[in-house]
Amino acid sequence: MGKPLMIQPEDDNRIESLKEKTGARSKVDVVRAALTLLEEDVKRSERVKRWERAAKVVGKSGLDVLKEFQTKERFKNLP
Repeated sequence: MGKPLMIQPEDDNRIESLKEKTGARSKVDVVRAALTLLEEDVKRSERVKRWERAAKVVGKSGLDVLKEFQTKERFKNLP
């Protein structure tokens, strides 16, 4: 059974316009496509936040390791 949804007239006009431009079969298809894009955007934002937290955790140790590799002594033991 469907759930009632109140859509404002200006939103209905936007949906109808997008339906025509995208060639969607129905207004519901337009809304579903919009929901899919919104979900992908939220997932991307969450992923970026996880990367930022991870970068903060390893940031200091990563700089220390990088400094170890940026010395001239690293070439002394090469064949």
